[in-house]
Amino acid sequence: MTLPLRLGVVYDFRNPPDSGIDTPRLYAEILDQVIWLEQLGLDLVWFTEHHFVDDGYLPSWIPVAGAMAARTQRIRFSTDICLLPFNHPVRLAEDLAVLDNLSGGRIEVGIGMGYAPHEFHGFGMPVSHRVSRTEEGLEILRRCFAGERFSFHGKRYQVNDVVIKPGYVQPGGPPLWLATTTAASAHRAAQYDCHLLPQGPHDETIVPWMDDLKASGRNPDDYRIGIIRSCLVTDDPERDWPPVRQAERYRMELYSRFFAAAGRGAGPHLDMARIPQTWVVGSAEHCVAELSAFIAEHRLTDLVTWAVPPGMRPDQMAPHLERFATEVAPRLKAAV
Repeated sequence: MTLPLRLGVVYDFRNPPDSGIDTPRLYAEILDQVIWLEQLGLDLVWFTEHHFVDDGYLPSWIPVAGAMAARTQRIRFSTDICLLPFNHPVRLAEDLAVLDNLSGGRIEVGIGMGYAPHEFHGFGMPVSHRVSRTEEGLEILRRCFAGERFSFHGKRYQVNDVVIKPGYVQPGGPPLWLATTTAASAHRAAQYDCHLLPQGPHDETIVPWMDDLKASGRNPDDYRIGIIRSCLVTDDPERDWPPVRQAERYRMELYSRFFAAAGRGAGPHLDMARIPQTWVVGSAEHCVAELSAFIAEHRLTDLVTWAVPPGMRPDQMAPHLERFATEVAPRLKAAV
């Protein structure tokens, strides 16, 4: 691995009705938390995206990234994931151009195609369009990021004589990532020259993507692999883990319903063949040992932890996040 390890947090802004905090206050407290986490030395803030969820699951990450970028100096922002079928790629490219300039070149974007039937229904879009919209969207984003005038005539999108302005701060546009659950999506990530967000088994995501890169003369060491793998740093798990566990059960119940509605069986947390995304809970020493082995096994360059599980307050997680940033993160980077 030649790229430096980057560590950070991920937010979904879910706010259950019984949380006791109103949504504007939750947003404000999370924004303050990100400024503090940057001061502690973390590298990344990621966002997830879903739509039409009763607890306010973040449907629009770009305004949040803009607000955070305006109040930070170094930390980078990305998604795991931005649902491309629900975002017109030219409009997304324009939003990313503005964010790239606002942040001084600290924007990346992780793409996924979505799977929850209620979201496609809500946008008036057949689920069967998810692959074609994603592939055409990736092609259009690449053309937009190139900074040249172009037209595109596909099955789903018609783009006529456009060039993205303002230009991007980052040469070639924001780094582009793709979520992968199968070998087919891993091949797609290599085809569109994307960094990897593996959400399936190692041998069906990371391996075929790396093989494709090598076969085309590209060096996998020049690319990033990132994942959400949460870490609760505590010397008293019996005291601190139960409220987080309850919040995580609430989180995963939604995904289980999404998966069931999509006919996909168990969610990632129940499928043991997948690269694990379960929480690591324990002392700093335990977390370093577990995560350093995990990072090495899967060649990870980027890892984020859930910062505020749904229903919890940012200040409840602050002691654990501080220990993650100051006791775990430096040792993980040193180990790499």
